[in-house]
Amino acid sequence: MLEPGAATATAAAAAAPTRDPLSVLRDPGTVRARCRAVTRAVEQGLSGHFKLDRSRLDDAAQRVARLTRERFPDLKIPYHSRWRHFEAGGVDRKGELDALLAGRSPAEVARARIDLTVVSVLLDAGAGAQWRYVERPQIDALALPVHRQRGDDLLAMLGQASGAKETAAAAAQPAPGTQADAAQGGAATAAPGEDAGAPPAADAAPARSYARSEGLGVASFRAFVAGVFSSTPGDPLRVDALALERLDAAALRAVFQASPSNPLVGLEGRAALLAALGGVLRAQAQAQGGEARPGRLWDRLVGSHGGPGATLDAGALLRALVRDYAPIWRSGSRVLGLPAGDVWSHRWAGAQAGDGSDDGVTPGWVPFHKLSQWLTYSLLEPFEWAGVRVRGLDALTGLPEYRNGGLLLDCGVIVPRAAGDLARTWKPSDEFVVEWRALTVTLLDELAERVRALLGVTAQQLPLACVLEGGTWAAGRQVAQELRGGLPPVAIDSDGTVF
Repeated sequence: MLEPGAATATAAAAAAPTRDPLSVLRDPGTVRARCRAVTRAVEQGLSGHFKLDRSRLDDAAQRVARLTRERFPDLKIPYHSRWRHFEAGGVDRKGELDALLAGRSPAEVARARIDLTVVSVLLDAGAGAQWRYVERPQIDALALPVHRQRGDDLLAMLGQASGAKETAAAAAQPAPGTQADAAQGGAATAAPGEDAGAPPAADAAPARSYARSEGLGVASFRAFVAGVFSSTPGDPLRVDALALERLDAAALRAVFQASPSNPLVGLEGRAALLAALGGVLRAQAQAQGGEARPGRLWDRLVGSHGGPGATLDAGALLRALVRDYAPIWRSGSRVLGLPAGDVWSHRWAGAQAGDGSDDGVTPGWVPFHKLSQWLTYSLLEPFEWAGVRVRGLDALTGLPEYRNGGLLLDCGVIVPRAAGDLARTWKPSDEFVVEWRALTVTLLDELAERVRALLGVTAQQLPLACVLEGGTWAAGRQVAQELRGGLPPVAIDSDGTVF
């Protein structure tokens, strides 16, 4: 657990515009270069943990291509993004948010979408197998900031939200077997045991319950709309440092409807992560100006007058996130005494940087930045919806987490040398896990080429962000369900900021 004031203190140091000694480790090119170095060592038979069977890549590619066509018959595949979870159950929650934001400037709409994306991704740690979220239009008062627990502004806001949804309510429930149902992998179900006097659900009766990532996404969306993350009276649709620093585990328990009979793991950790984010945002605003909210990314990366015609480099977005949010991570490595986040040592990582040069500062470290890359992918659409052209998308890598990595293990591409290694629990820093994740990054690039060939599309038509969504993540979930009832093939003792 973070010590009181620790997040603000470390954030203040991070906010200073000094040279970044870890810049090489924050570059997505280094992620690929170091992962390829580990992969080469495994290919040479140096690993005591894994060997590769690339002959099984075709089987994996066929599974991914088949599932992609089932989910997206027209091959119009969106990015792998948190915004897909906001579509759970076929409900147009983005349309609802757009209606609530109507009348604001394009820049302020972009800031609000960025606010929502950042806080929702950071709340997307594992939910556990038992937890469910029942979507309703109201939020438990215990989840709200004090100023929103009084008065009738919440009722007025909810009335506005309800009106915005009326026109979409008839289409909210997809027919069985539609693309929306398939995309969610069965995550949404009719809520069992509803009380007779319970308020109506947000997407028209009957209420629906959501599990895992979809449930966390829907719950965080509802919390955002209700103003849980805003300290500004009269403006619930924002996230700011003061609200985040005041948020505690009890408030998140109310947000996620957690209880002894509906347990959600890691509430204290999630609250600490958001409080640390609040400290970072406050320190950055004090040092650099602007508002203490995630949406300030818009002004920093695009400019207050940015919009149609502006461009943004995806790698630059990732580097900004990894650098700015480095102090918030409750786990991860420290390199040169600085918080590096999702970066881990491995004897075969070498010194090669992403540009092919030798880095004499950080040899032996493998950066992954899984959650930061997931956040980057999730922020692409808020910038693009505001008219910004995002370039360099394939600089980002595949996400080395248990669904993508599990697909490669379960399909026999990555082969453990000792079967017993899949029966124990590992830590993110263990060489076994670092190696598995490095292999996953490299092999996802190779798998993507085969999937595109099977689908008859180019890399430009189907960038890696869309292969993941089409895609590898869903296929990893599918095969895990077939083999182990949904459990991943490797057990990781993690706080959720890595996996």
